[in-house]
Amino acid sequence: MSRPTHIHLVRHGLVDNPRKVVYGRLPRFRLARRGIAQARQSAVYLKSRPVNAPFSSPLLRTRQSAREILNLIQLKRIGISQLITEVHSPFEGRPTAKVDALKGDVYAHTDAQFEHPQDVLARTLRFFKRSVNRYRGRHIVAVTHGDIIVFAYLWALDRVPDPDYKGRLDSLGIPSGYPAHGSVTSFAFQNNSQAHLPAVRYWEPAGTTHKQSPV
Repeated sequence: MSRPTHIHLVRHGLVDNPRKVVYGRLPRFRLARRGIAQARQSAVYLKSRPVNAPFSSPLLRTRQSAREILNLIQLKRIGISQLITEVHSPFEGRPTAKVDALKGDVYAHTDAQFEHPQDVLARTLRFFKRSVNRYRGRHIVAVTHGDIIVFAYLWALDRVPDPDYKGRLDSLGIPSGYPAHGSVTSFAFQNNSQAHLPAVRYWEPAGTTHKQSPV
């Protein structure tokens, strides 16, 4: 039997966001000092895995997190993938309090130019398929964003990508209710195939605040 292919989705570290806005795909949002520490914690967790292929979304906070991971596991190149970038939402630049009031649902009542959960999941699954086909039996690390992880996690549990789960995933194995900064969600594809749903595991850094805001 061939070895399973593992894809580890890492949520970037905490972002320096003193104005408390939804940064989304906006540029120049860097990791806070605590966010750098969280990325390093995820690196320690991943160090024992034989990682062959590191990827990141193109945004600054994920690239910074990926560099912290690569520094520890001694890999040099990061593959950049638009498939795992932040969701396209009309809330960018608006106060996080507005999204918190909606319980993180940035998808309701948006028009066709913005993404919906099914769109986010579809591109994430394209990333999974490409990775499984190219890196069979290996470990892939991809630094990405919270909603990418949420919808992939629900898919692996054979549930619909419903934003109503955001902030309420504690009953499904994510204690914070939403993927914590620096957390690692690991998908194991048996027989290198997406014909069956992968096994999934979740880990988060020590000292994670419960609950997390689903923004």
